[in-house]
Amino acid sequence: MKIYIIGSVGSGKTTLAREVSKKLQIPHFETDNFVWTRHPTGDIRNDIEFRDQLLQDAIKIDNWVMEGVHIDWTDPGLEEADQIIFLDLASAKRIQRITKRYIRQLLRIEKANYKPTFSIFRRMFQWNKYFEEQMKPEFLTKFRAYEQKVYRFQTDREVEDWFHRLKS
Repeated sequence: MKIYIIGSVGSGKTTLAREVSKKLQIPHFETDNFVWTRHPTGDIRNDIEFRDQLLQDAIKIDNWVMEGVHIDWTDPGLEEADQIIFLDLASAKRIQRITKRYIRQLLRIEKANYKPTFSIFRRMFQWNKYFEEQMKPEFLTKFRAYEQKVYRFQTDREVEDWFHRLKS
C-alpha cells in the first residue's frame, strides 16, 4: 500500500505517518528530508535534481507512507499513491499543536529534525497562514484529478476512524 499524507504544519501528518508506518510495517518518508540534508550546524538545501531523485527512489518501493506539504514537484508521489490523506484540520487546532510542539521540543520531550528556535516557531505561524490562503486552494484543485483516492479529514475523529479501519 502507498499512502500520501498532506497537511499544513501542525496538522498531524508526521505523527500519523509514523503510526501508519508502524502499523503496516512500511517505510515512512518526509518530503522535507528530500528538500534538506540535515546537519547539526544547520540544514543544507538539496539541489533540485537530487531532491527529485530521492522522491523517485522512494516511490519505486512497493509500499510506503509519505508525508509533506510540498506541491507540484511531488506530483509523482500523488500519482503513485493508493490513498491520499488530506489533513484539513482547523487553523486554530494547528496553532495549538504548533505551540505545544515548540514547548515540548524546547524541553527535549519531543525530537525535531531542526533546531527549535523562536525564529522557526514564528515562521510556523506564517507557514500555517500561507497554507490556508495559498496552498490549500491549490491542493483542492489538484485533488480533482485524484478524487477517487483522496480522503479529506477535518477532525481528529475522522483521522482516528480511518486509521482504525486501515488494514483491519
